[in-house]
Amino acid sequence: MDDVYILGIESSCDETAAAVVRSGEEPISNVVYSQFATHQPYGGVVPELASREHLRAIVPVVRKALEDAGKSYQTIDAIAVTKGPGLAGSLLVGLSYAKALSYALEKPLIGVNHLEGHIHAVLLEERQKGNRELEFPVLALVVSGGHTHLFLAERQQDGWVYHDVGHTRDDAAGEAFDKVAKLLELGYPGGPVIDFLAPRGNPEAVKFPFAQIKHRDRNPQNRHADDDRRVDFSYSGIKTAVLRYVETHDMREKIEQRRRALAGLETRAPADYLAACDRQTLDLAASFQRAVVDDLVSKTLVAAREHNVATLLVTGGVAANSELRKTFETRAAEEGVPVYFPSRKLSTDNAAMIAAAAYPRFLAREFADPEFSADAALRLR
Repeated sequence: MDDVYILGIESSCDETAAAVVRSGEEPISNVVYSQFATHQPYGGVVPELASREHLRAIVPVVRKALEDAGKSYQTIDAIAVTKGPGLAGSLLVGLSYAKALSYALEKPLIGVNHLEGHIHAVLLEERQKGNRELEFPVLALVVSGGHTHLFLAERQQDGWVYHDVGHTRDDAAGEAFDKVAKLLELGYPGGPVIDFLAPRGNPEAVKFPFAQIKHRDRNPQNRHADDDRRVDFSYSGIKTAVLRYVETHDMREKIEQRRRALAGLETRAPADYLAACDRQTLDLAASFQRAVVDDLVSKTLVAAREHNVATLLVTGGVAANSELRKTFETRAAEEGVPVYFPSRKLSTDNAAMIAAAAYPRFLAREFADPEFSADAALRLR
C-alpha cells in the first residue's frame, strides 16, 4: 500500500498543535505552540484565554507543520482532529478549522479521542523501534493535568476496544501537581518544577497516606457491573493535606518571600525556583511527589494483577515525571510486566499522536460525518 500522510490537529486544552505523520508510524513534522506564558500569571488554564490563543495560532501552526514536512494542503491524504474530551471552546477552534480544510480540500476528516491519542503516542514510537506487536490484554494509564484513567485494551478486528477500569473521582494527578505548585509559589505548569526540586528534598519528611476508595462512584455513567474490580483514584485530599501542612507549619511567610524573589524575573527556570526554596519547601515537594507517584504506581499494578494484563502503557503529561518512570520501571519489572512510555516530547499534548491514532480509522474508512461536533466529556470505548 502507498504511504498515507495524515495531518493531525490538536487543540483540546492549552497547546495548539499540528503534525504530519506517515502511515501511522513516522512523524514527518510535529509543531506545538504552548500557551504557558499566557496562563502562568493565573496559575492554571483560563478557558476563554485558551480559546483566543488557539484562534490566533492555529493557522500558522498548521502551515508550519506542512512546511516542515515538505507537504502542501493538496498532498496530504486526510485530516485528523481531536473531538474530545477537553475544553469545549478550545476543541471547537481545532474542529472548526479541520472541518473547513476537509470541505475545501475534499479530504476525508477523522475525529480522534484525545485519550486514545495519548495511547497511540506510545505505539507510534514503539513502531519506530520495530516493536509492532504488543501482547494483550494491555492496561493503559493515561495521566495528565486533566485526566487520570486506567483503560483495559483488547484487540478487536483491526482496532482496539477500551474498558474503563479506573479513573479519578475528583482531581487529576497533574492538576494536583499544578495546584500544589501554585500554593507554594512554584510557577505554572507546576509538574516539571516539582519534578526538578523533589530530588533535592527528603521524600520521607511528610507522610501523606491515601485512603482506599471502596464506595461506588456517584455518577451513574461511571458505574459498571464489575465495580468490585475497579481501581479508582482521588487527588483532592492530598491538596488539602499540603494546604494544612503549610498552615500548621507557618510557611506562609516563606512562600511570600519566594513570590517576591521571583516577581522580578521576566522568565523563570527551574534553577530559579530552587534558589528561592528553603529546606522545608524542598522536603514538602519531595514528600508530595513521592505520595502521588506511589499511589499511581501501586493502584495501576493492582489493576494489572486483577485483570491479568500482559503489557502496561503509561502515557500523558505526568508520564514525563522522572520519579514516576523510575518507580514504574522498577516495580513493573518485579511483577514481570513490560511497561512502555512515550518520549517526554510526546508525553504532553501534541498532534502527532492524533494523526497516528487516526491511521487505523483511515484504513477502515471510518470518516467523520460533516455534522459531528466537539464533545468535552467524550468517553473512550
